[in-house]
Amino acid sequence: MPVDLGALAAPGHSAVLVMEMQRGVVGDLTRFPELAEACARHDVVANAAAVLAAARAAGVPVIHCTAAFRADRAGSHTTNSPFVTALLKDPAHMLEGTGAVEVLPGLRDPGDLESRRYHGFSPFTGTSLDMTLRSLGVSTVVAVGLSLNLGIPGLALEAVNLGYRVAVVTDAVAGVPDDYAQAVLRHTVSLLAARVRAADLTEVWT
Repeated sequence: MPVDLGALAAPGHSAVLVMEMQRGVVGDLTRFPELAEACARHDVVANAAAVLAAARAAGVPVIHCTAAFRADRAGSHTTNSPFVTALLKDPAHMLEGTGAVEVLPGLRDPGDLESRRYHGFSPFTGTSLDMTLRSLGVSTVVAVGLSLNLGIPGLALEAVNLGYRVAVVTDAVAGVPDDYAQAVLRHTVSLLAARVRAADLTEVWT
């Protein structure tokens, strides 16, 4: 069924959620080279930047959903998932206050908002993101970023559970391996969200 993108993502009730586009995830300090390579192959950073520029020009809020750990690990469960356990084998990675947790320079604007989490894989878990969105009058969230393995499906599922409509920008997200990422878009994301392309979204907002 075709999506009326102009109605779904109209300025006034939409916001862009930028999931973990951080230097330690996909930038110069990454510990995930395969994911960084997938982003490069699919122009994810450039497509995300185009979406964010159009959003700001149209008055659509941009919220960077970032992840970090405190040095003392307070507020983080560190042994309840294999992924986090493996990640913390490098105790200095993704620490609060280090370059690894910074948003990629080309994606950050002084007027953007940030929602940081210290636990879990959804940007809504243990954060004030839901309240922030409601205070802005948002009913549709537009997702860009990483990854299709964990973060984007988690974002979409929790947003739907909280009553939001969701659009995922298919050429501004990535996962590994490529065939699995495409399967997630086709078989999971499609059940939760509208799938849109960056060019179509920027056209609506400009």
